[in-house]
Amino acid sequence: MNELKAFLADNLSGFSPKAIPNFIFSFIICATLSFLLGRVYVKYGNSLSNRKAFARNFLVLAITTMFIISVVKSSLALSLGLVGALSIVRFRSAIKEPEELTYLFLTISIGLGCGAGLTILTMIAFLGFVAAIWFNNRFQKDMEAQNLYLTITSTSPGSVDITNIVKELKKYCSAIKLKRSDESASAMEASFYVEFEDLEQLEQTKKALKDLHSSVSVTFMDNTRDI
Repeated sequence: MNELKAFLADNLSGFSPKAIPNFIFSFIICATLSFLLGRVYVKYGNSLSNRKAFARNFLVLAITTMFIISVVKSSLALSLGLVGALSIVRFRSAIKEPEELTYLFLTISIGLGCGAGLTILTMIAFLGFVAAIWFNNRFQKDMEAQNLYLTITSTSPGSVDITNIVKELKKYCSAIKLKRSDESASAMEASFYVEFEDLEQLEQTKKALKDLHSSVSVTFMDNTRDI
């Protein structure tokens, strides 16, 4: 019996039942904000990976971070132990794009804020996050409206080469970037990222490329996604 009392005393030291309502409130807010962040990522994210599958991790990551902070914030010994544990355990995740890492940091920030008891401040910051993401998304969408993926094919590769194509593109495009070039004895294909200031430049580019040779075929494709 004495051992059981000692065990309970050790495990409940620093614990106050009065803190339970605050913990539950912070837990609910943390889960809600991380879920909403996942929805924001699915709607406004530009990652080429499966955004819905990746966003499912936000809820678990946020509440896990909150629980860890709630446990260690009142104990210097536990804080030092956490630092030691993290120096041993290596987290390896397949982060393919910087945007994914950014949203993970936002998720961890939500967990940190709620775990530290700064729930109201975290909610205000979250609204700021969402507003910044929305404005940034709208701005980038307007700026990238004329960015296109251009594919040029020809069944007469001896009559058309990359040098002539690039020369014509420079006349009308404000920016060009060669992505791929394939050439065989029977066909030639080249892919570019191009940028136009207006649709008139696009029409001029298309006409100039087709004038290079009768076998030239031109395809323009939007490289952005509707969101």
